[in-house]
Amino acid sequence: MTVIDTVKAAFSSDKHHQSTTSTSTTTTSTPTPTTATTPAPPTQPNPAGAAPPTPISPDADMSSKGTPALSDKPVFDAEKITVIFVLGGPGAGKGTQCDRLVKDYGFKHLSAGDLLRAEQTRPGSTYGAMIKEYITEGKIVPMEVTIKLLENAMSDTLSSPPSAPGWESSHGRFLIDGFPRKMDQALKFDAAVCQSSFVLFISTTEAVMLERLLERGKTSGRDDDNRESITKRFRTFIETSMPVVDYYRKRGNVVEIDSSPPVDVVYDKVRVEIDQRLGLLPGAGSRTSTTNTTTDTTSTATGGIAPPLLEKPVV
Repeated sequence: MTVIDTVKAAFSSDKHHQSTTSTSTTTTSTPTPTTATTPAPPTQPNPAGAAPPTPISPDADMSSKGTPALSDKPVFDAEKITVIFVLGGPGAGKGTQCDRLVKDYGFKHLSAGDLLRAEQTRPGSTYGAMIKEYITEGKIVPMEVTIKLLENAMSDTLSSPPSAPGWESSHGRFLIDGFPRKMDQALKFDAAVCQSSFVLFISTTEAVMLERLLERGKTSGRDDDNRESITKRFRTFIETSMPVVDYYRKRGNVVEIDSSPPVDVVYDKVRVEIDQRLGLLPGAGSRTSTTNTTTDTTSTATGGIAPPLLEKPVV
């Protein structure tokens, strides 16, 4: 039985026990009134050993599904917090571009995948086994778990902000990499954590992504950097994440960059769009960069919205 099936069976058993107890109380022939008792809330193991900076608290409020409870209104003010979703198929180059944006613009880079991988190996994690199984199978982890990890990471960053532009007076800039991967994640994050600013969509062909990931798998040590898992992740992205991109694209909130060219060329295009979206002065793009300065004659002003690079994006 899988971890997911075990969790479901436990909930089913608990509900059956409660139902049996209720029926027994109702049909008792004893005339003396009885006082109902409230079952003690389920306990969760305390974390032991070293933990990542932003784990899910073991005593956090729980939803009816046994996952962390989320707020019913945004935790952060979108007027002060800039949140950019960075989406793209596995191996598209999201992390590479995020690393450069962090250095040049002072963003805090949050990788949903990294947070989940850290949580799955954290000693005492309530959700570690579940996360591991979902990732290995190329499936999407329940959104409440991922969103709570991101919310905690944002709170920790704001409590001790970096010394960089954009972080004055409780303001902040976040790149959220590899999230949201489904429409329900996108809508729930906007409603419960913070309204996102726009989507930076890093696109390329499936062949390019496969080649990159297989090469990375030689040294990464990641369980999902193998051909079978990569293929599953491709299918999952196309089926569940592309609708998210299309949703934000219809609202004019997508910047699409083709990551097939060399990294420096791709980053030059990304910087043009970021400068426009953040409302920076024309001279802001001349800040010290990790790339060689080149003139990109292919970039054109589009009001901050990049037109599709392909007639039908291949991801």
